[in-house]
Amino acid sequence: MKRLFVTLGILFCVMTAHAVDYVSVGESSAILYDAPSLMAKKQFVVNRYMPFEQVVTLDNWVKVRDRSGTLYWLEKRVLSNKKYVVAVNSVVDVRAEPDTGSARVFQVRGQVALEALEATGTGWVKVRHQSGETGYVRSNEVWGE
Repeated sequence: MKRLFVTLGILFCVMTAHAVDYVSVGESSAILYDAPSLMAKKQFVVNRYMPFEQVVTLDNWVKVRDRSGTLYWLEKRVLSNKKYVVAVNSVVDVRAEPDTGSARVFQVRGQVALEALEATGTGWVKVRHQSGETGYVRSNEVWGE
């Protein structure tokens, strides 16, 4: 019995240690489907850079989860491993350094995609705007990291 609990404990630790994989739309747009088939019902069209959590890969299809937790299917060919995050607050300050007292470099509105350059491990993410400007955002103000 003790061995069973130890085994279950190890299995739980391994499962919770699994990193979440994020992908982003690499094409100019992509169609979200309700099943892994071009004949499936089309749900939405999303723009380039939209990040998703990768859940399952099946042949040429990837099951993904959006920020709200809704699951969709995307064709694998439209996805990129390049990391993007989207602002989740109505306005997000991008700072020069990973510190709330640091100078604001620029601001972005909610749902604006930013390229994720580096996770600092301190609650900040280094990002790049499409204009080329870089800075840091608090990780709790973006999704997709």
